[in-house]
Amino acid sequence: QVQLVESGGGLVQPGGSLRLSCAASGIIFSLYNMRWHRQAPGKQRELVAAITTGGNTNYVDSVKGRFTISRDNAKNTVYLQMNSLKPEDTAVYYCNAEHRYIATLKYWGQGTQVTVSS
Repeated sequence: QVQLVESGGGLVQPGGSLRLSCAASGIIFSLYNMRWHRQAPGKQRELVAAITTGGNTNYVDSVKGRFTISRDNAKNTVYLQMNSLKPEDTAVYYCNAEHRYIATLKYWGQGTQVTVSS
């Protein structure tokens, strides 16, 4: 059974930091491209950051220079370090795994809430 379990969300003041983690099980983690998405109330889900099996990264413009995605294949975990957080970063953050070669193999976590507020 495949599971992606996010953790690390919470309430933080503007300018603060959080580190999200997504622990994967039931998959060969090193064969999956990993992504973080977010969905704010009343808005569509958007891709925030991505990291390929080879370690290449990509970010949405609004988080460039503030967020860093990384992965630890030994721990089957992907991280999202979020610095200089803004109220507009408030959303539910979801982890997503997509197989490098088989497009139909896609999995989602349950999400973790991030709230940026004073």
